[in-house]
Amino acid sequence: MKSAVIVFPGSNCDRDMAVALEKITGVKPNMVWHGESDFEKVDFIALPGGFSYGDYLRCGAMSARSTVMKEVIKRAEAGVPVFGVCNGFQVLTETGLLPGALMRNAKLKFVCRDVTLKVENADSMFTSEYALGQEITIPVAHHDGNYFADDETLNRLSGEGQIAFTYAQDINGSQQNIAGVLNGKGNVLGMMPHPERMIEPALGGSDGRALFTSVMNALG
Repeated sequence: MKSAVIVFPGSNCDRDMAVALEKITGVKPNMVWHGESDFEKVDFIALPGGFSYGDYLRCGAMSARSTVMKEVIKRAEAGVPVFGVCNGFQVLTETGLLPGALMRNAKLKFVCRDVTLKVENADSMFTSEYALGQEITIPVAHHDGNYFADDETLNRLSGEGQIAFTYAQDINGSQQNIAGVLNGKGNVLGMMPHPERMIEPALGGSDGRALFTSVMNALG
């Protein structure tokens, strides 16, 4: 699986994502700078965590308007799998590729620890290697992961299987404990926890690995 990792000024988890993708797929990903207007054809695009543009204005707001995101949006709309983690999730909501918004954590404190997630949809291209209702352990590290959407959007997300993961416990005030959501077509996933940091026992566990192998299986 050929992949691309989009790198913004301030990204600090791009190497984590690149190392994980290379270990799992056996192919070194293409690192794409935010100012690029085009890049090599790939099977999978990842938006890493970090503090793009210093999180000035609003987390992900400036990155969402960067040159490279026009191409990412175009490819996502064409069906290419796009995965955003932490700041990448914030960027995806700011572009409109995913519904909702990520606000400051309810207690206004940075949360950095392993958390338990519940798999709410095991039929998507990102989650097929998990079981419905399975509990997995994935680390979080964020200050602005409090997921918000209006009632109509929440009802649609729930009714159409677009909630991919929820937190087993409230850690940041997210509505319905939402940790990750899919777009309507199922080819865009954003989540605050970091599965790329939990792909092998040496990292403390391998619960994140199945997310990437799910995509590989879906792509054949």
